[in-house]
Amino acid sequence: MMKKTFCYSKLAVLFLFLTMAFSCRQKQTLSLPANQLNPWNDDYSSVSDMGDYLKWGTYNVHDPSFKQFGEYFYMYSTDAIYRENRKKAAELNVPIGYIQMRRSKDLVHWDFLGWAFPKIPQEAIDWVRTNNNGKGATNIWAPYITKHGETYRLYYCVSAFGKKTSYIGLAESRSPEGPWTQKGCVVKTNNESPMNAIDPTIVEDSETGKSWMIYGSFFGGLYCVEIDPTSGLTKNKNDMGHLVARRANYKKDNLEAAEIIYNPDLKEYFLFVSYDALMTTYNIRVGKSKHPEGPYFDYFGKNMADTTDNFPILIAPYKFENHSGWAGTGHCSVIRTDKGKYFTAHQGRLSPRNELMVLHVRETFFTPDGWPVVSPERYAGEISAKISKKNIPGRWEIIRVHEPLLNRSLEAGQVLWGEGETIKGEVNVSKSYFFGKDEKINHEGSWNFDEKKQLLSIEIEGDSIDNLIIFAGHDWEKQANTLMFTGLDCDGRAVWGKRIE
Repeated sequence: MMKKTFCYSKLAVLFLFLTMAFSCRQKQTLSLPANQLNPWNDDYSSVSDMGDYLKWGTYNVHDPSFKQFGEYFYMYSTDAIYRENRKKAAELNVPIGYIQMRRSKDLVHWDFLGWAFPKIPQEAIDWVRTNNNGKGATNIWAPYITKHGETYRLYYCVSAFGKKTSYIGLAESRSPEGPWTQKGCVVKTNNESPMNAIDPTIVEDSETGKSWMIYGSFFGGLYCVEIDPTSGLTKNKNDMGHLVARRANYKKDNLEAAEIIYNPDLKEYFLFVSYDALMTTYNIRVGKSKHPEGPYFDYFGKNMADTTDNFPILIAPYKFENHSGWAGTGHCSVIRTDKGKYFTAHQGRLSPRNELMVLHVRETFFTPDGWPVVSPERYAGEISAKISKKNIPGRWEIIRVHEPLLNRSLEAGQVLWGEGETIKGEVNVSKSYFFGKDEKINHEGSWNFDEKKQLLSIEIEGDSIDNLIIFAGHDWEKQANTLMFTGLDCDGRAVWGKRIE
């Protein structure tokens, strides 16, 4: 009898244990992977000597362009270098000035492969210096990578700073790592031209197979010209294309760095552009069209070829707690991976001095009404999590991304030398909000979460913001994994959030 009672007691204890375990499992918070250190430091001044170039995986990245080719992501960028020293580079046989190349398997850890070209193509040098009193053409800028059949095509720019005297060239290779063979000039401009031959991006029409290049800058705006798919050059010789985007004052209101992608699910083309000053208030806008050659329309249906500033604004200088912040957040490249995910890469300048140029890669989503938005944090690896309503309460940092609120003295669309640091009012700073279990925010606003759609709606400071995309990711400022959200408010300005408690 005693033995039987003992058995019943064991069963009761086991039942109680299972019940408690199930109850705890039901009540536990969202389970995320263990916290991890940041993949690399943001301050790379200790590895900034010319002989340190093999350590520049995510450093000295300026005007990036990237694509996925097989198991690797390849990235190409302007050869802008913090503490550039050409004399020392020559002593070490470091061929600076000729497009940096990198590759990665995970979009987080990047290997520096060296430089694409051994020198600046002579045809480009001759054009620029002949049209600019023998000056300019000291570097290669703003490369763009694409692939046609089994041929890799690398577009690039050679220019005179602050002038319309520019040259877009094309090189080809059978490998994304080169060697590259020069194929000649695509478009070239001088001070008499209505546009500037710089910052190319290429897209193919999903229905007709036609190829188009969008290029240009603050000098006259962005133009779109048809490209011969076979040669990679313009279909019609001397064709400069048609206007697709511009701003009111091209000397003051900077517009450059076009990037175009096609979303096959939405059947729309998206034109990303960068506004304002390179080192400080650089920010990213976007418009969309049913056709790669345009016209492109913004969040409010305005044609980007008009002179009105366009929205939405997706990325701008920002600062979360526990960090000095980022400026110069522009000139993006956007890709769709083989798995159908979207990512945006752009440069970021480490505040407060804004001289160190660090690669930012952000996971990118599309809102229910078809606009791209980016993660508030840089990508640090895949974290998958099904989020429930009970995971939302806690303290959050939120950034309302706005355009620069101040006017700068600019020349040729850039901050004048000596004005390379942001000033108060130019950086988007986070604010702290408490999301309660009662679905209140700071006892004044409110929140609601749709578990099925994984969309968050909030009301803060009198504004209702719907369809915020929520997901798990890495918090670089706290070196922890957490929940985040991203979306747009009714004014076409990005809204970023991350849970910090």
